[in-house]
Amino acid sequence: MQNMIPEPADADVPAWWRRLGLPGLVDVHVHFLPERMERRVWHHFDHGGPLMGEGWPIRYRLPAEERVARLRELGVRVFPALAYAHRPGMAADLNAWTLDFARRTPGCLPSATFYPEPGVLGYVRDALDRGARVFKVHLQVGDFDPRLKEIDEVWGLLADRGVPVVVHASSIPLPGRCTGPVPIAGVLARHPRLAVVIAHLGMPEYDEFFQLAEAYPDVRLDTTMTFTDFAERGTPFPDRLRPRLRELGLAGKVLLGSDFPTIPHPYAHQLHALERLDLGDDWLRAVCWDNAAHLLGLTPDYTRSTGNR
Repeated sequence: MQNMIPEPADADVPAWWRRLGLPGLVDVHVHFLPERMERRVWHHFDHGGPLMGEGWPIRYRLPAEERVARLRELGVRVFPALAYAHRPGMAADLNAWTLDFARRTPGCLPSATFYPEPGVLGYVRDALDRGARVFKVHLQVGDFDPRLKEIDEVWGLLADRGVPVVVHASSIPLPGRCTGPVPIAGVLARHPRLAVVIAHLGMPEYDEFFQLAEAYPDVRLDTTMTFTDFAERGTPFPDRLRPRLRELGLAGKVLLGSDFPTIPHPYAHQLHALERLDLGDDWLRAVCWDNAAHLLGLTPDYTRSTGNR
């Protein structure tokens, strides 16, 4: 049944979400970086890592303004510019850039990051005061333990404010000393109301991260690259988990993510990968709009007020 669903092209995406009765899409896992940093990231992908299958061609290698226009053409009404620090001394500057980018980019949700270092609580407070509505942390690239005492107050502050954190906690593309469910579970044990969004649905540790989402009321998962042909070749999703995936989505726990622009397939393929799961239109509506709108407090007129139509 799944293979009989025709795959849309990018040009078909607006008709796809209109068929579901949605006003567009909310994508919680989009990256925009300062130009020099973006070039370095793409160079990394071009020269060996993180590799899955036959390599990682970057589908949307475009100037930033053209990438914004492409998201608008697709109907992605709300998206962050997720940046993340991989060493001390860079998070505050990244926050200044991402917050300014959001200010001048309709539809872009103000985002920020942090790293365990002196002064971290101060610049996180500053980012919140400047309107940050979502944070991003990458435990595999940052190579730090989220249970470090230097950031315990940061987690507590974000939990108190109800601000979600998109966390790359799972062991893709390669396991790290701080990846897997145990480190972030330690943070949740101390801050059980922290709004964590586990990137990539926890791939490949699907079972363990599903358990966290089921155990904690404010833990969610994003769909980034999951179920795509590219991901399924190396880390196939266990079919036995599909009933739990459906329940989590309908309970508000699964959000659309893509990793745009650094993806090896058309944007439409991520949506096709979700549809061919055959979990129903209600599930697709929840994942592609309703769950993120609830988490982020998006009002019905949000896209009009930001100018992203």
